[in-house]
Amino acid sequence: MGPVLAGVLQLLALTGALALVYVPVGTYMARVYSSRRHLRVERWLYRGIGADPDAEMTWPAYLRALLAFSAVSVLFLYLLQRLQGFLPGSLGFASVSPSQSFNTAVSFVTNTNWQSYSGEQTMGHVVQTAGLAVQNFVSAAVGMAVAVALVRGFSRSRTGELGNFWSDLVRGTLRVLLPVAAVATVVLVACGAIQNFSGIHEVGQFMGGSQQWNGGAVASQEAIKELGTNGGGYFNANSAHPFENPTPFTNLLEIFLILVIPFSLTRTFGVLTGSARQGYAILATMGTIWLGFTALMMATEFAHHGPALQAAGGALEGKEVRFGVGGSSIFAVATTLTSTGAVDSFHSSFTGLGGGITMLGMMLGEIAPGGVGSGLYGILVMAVIAVFIAGLMVGRTPEYLGKKIGAREMKLAACYILVTPALVLVFTATSMALPTPPNSALNPGAHGFSEVLYAFTSAANNNGSAFAGLNANTDWFNTMTGLAMLLGRFVPMVFVLALAGSLAGQRPVPVTAGTLRTEKPLFTGLLVGAILIITGLTYFPALALGPLAEGLA
Repeated sequence: MGPVLAGVLQLLALTGALALVYVPVGTYMARVYSSRRHLRVERWLYRGIGADPDAEMTWPAYLRALLAFSAVSVLFLYLLQRLQGFLPGSLGFASVSPSQSFNTAVSFVTNTNWQSYSGEQTMGHVVQTAGLAVQNFVSAAVGMAVAVALVRGFSRSRTGELGNFWSDLVRGTLRVLLPVAAVATVVLVACGAIQNFSGIHEVGQFMGGSQQWNGGAVASQEAIKELGTNGGGYFNANSAHPFENPTPFTNLLEIFLILVIPFSLTRTFGVLTGSARQGYAILATMGTIWLGFTALMMATEFAHHGPALQAAGGALEGKEVRFGVGGSSIFAVATTLTSTGAVDSFHSSFTGLGGGITMLGMMLGEIAPGGVGSGLYGILVMAVIAVFIAGLMVGRTPEYLGKKIGAREMKLAACYILVTPALVLVFTATSMALPTPPNSALNPGAHGFSEVLYAFTSAANNNGSAFAGLNANTDWFNTMTGLAMLLGRFVPMVFVLALAGSLAGQRPVPVTAGTLRTEKPLFTGLLVGAILIITGLTYFPALALGPLAEGLA
C-alpha cells in the first residue's frame, strides 16, 4: 500500500468513527447539562466547596466564579511546582524555577499546556498527576461550561440567568471527561502505553553512554490530554514518544479523542436550542474547514520536490516513520485546528507551506472544530458576525436563533475577535524588535521569525504546540507567553459570557419571510467565507514575512 493511499484511508476511518458517535455523544452531553438530578458524589463535592448547584447565576456571577476557580488553580499549581523538591515521588528533581512555575501553572489552567521544559527531566510524579493531570480535566470542563452558558443565552429569553458554573464544571468533569478518559486509558495501556509510578532507570548503552528513562502515569494523562484538547506531554517528545503513542492505531485513536467532543458539541448545541439542523450547519462549517486543511497539509507534505523527498515518498524530516506522512499530517491539522497542541511530529520540520497551515489553523481561532467548549463558543461568535454581515447586505436587522443582533451584541463579538490577534501581533513584534529575544530562535531569516510568531500564536490561542526550534525557557518568553495565555483565555470569556447574558435577556423574534435561514447551506458558505476572510486580512502580513516567504523561496 502506498503512503498516500494509507493516509487517505486513515482519514476515511477517522471520519467514519466521528460520524458514528456524533449523535449519541452529542445528545448525551445535552442531557448532562440540562438534567436537574445530582449524583451523590456531586453532592459531596458541592458541600465541600460550599456551592448551591441549583442557584442560577447571571453572567457577572458566572464569570466571577470561573475567575475565582481559575485563580485558585493557578496558585495551587504554582506552589506545587515550587515545593516539588520537598514532596515525595519527586524522582530527585529540584523545585521548578519561579518563572517556569508561573508559565506552567498558567499554561495548564488556561488549557494551553505550553511546555518550555522537558517533562521527564523536570516534573516528578506528584506534580504530573496531582497537578498537571487534574488541570487537564478541570480546564477542559471550564471551556465546556462557558460554551453551554452561551448556548443557554440563545435558548432562553427574558432572563439574565445562564445556569450554575459549579454544576456545569462538576458535571462536565465527572459525567463526560472522566468516563471517556478512563476507557481510553485502558485501550492505550493495552496497546503499549505505560502506566506506573516507577523511578528512573538506566537503559542500555548508546554511543559510549547510557540513557535514563523514568516511568509515570502516562496512559491516563495521554487520554485526558487529547480528550480535553490540552496537549501537555509527559515526555519532551510528546505524542511522538513510544511510551505515549506506541502504534499507528493509538495515533489514530488519539486524533479521534482530540476531535470527538468538539465536533459532538455541535449536536449538543442543536438539541439545547431545539433545532438539530442549526447544529448540523455549524458542524458542516467545522467539517469543511477541517477536511480542507487536512487535504492541503497532506498535499504539501507528500509533494515530491527534489530527489531526497522522492526517495522518501514525502517530507519525512521530523516525522515518526511508524506514523508516516499521512498520519503525521492528520495529527498536525487536528491539533492546531483545536486547542490541543499535542504533536506526533515536529512542525518546524514541515515544509514551509505545511508549517504555515498549522499556524493558520490556530489563527482561525481554533474553531474547526476547536477546543473542548472554546471551539463551539468561538464559532458561534463568528456566526453572529456572519449574520450581521448578511444583514448589512440586505438592509435588515440581523437575527440569529430568534435573537436580534444589535449594537451591544456586535460590540461584544468584535471585541472577542480582536483580542487574540492583538496579543499575537503585539507580542511577536515586541520580541523581534528587542535585541535579546530573537537570539532564542534556532534558525535565521523567515524560519526564525516563524518560530517566534508560532510561539505567540500558540500561546494566545491556548494551543500549546511549538515550532520546536525556539528556546522558550527564558525569563522573557516564560513571562510573555504566560501573559499571552492568561489574556488569550480569560478576556475572550468575558465577552462570551456578556454576550450570553445580553442574548438571554431578549424576547424571541418571530421568524418571517425575510429571516435569514441559518440552517441552510448558504449560511454555512457565508460563515466559512467570513472566517477565512477575517483571518486572512488580520494575519496575512505576518504570514507573508514567515511561512509564505519560506515556502515560496
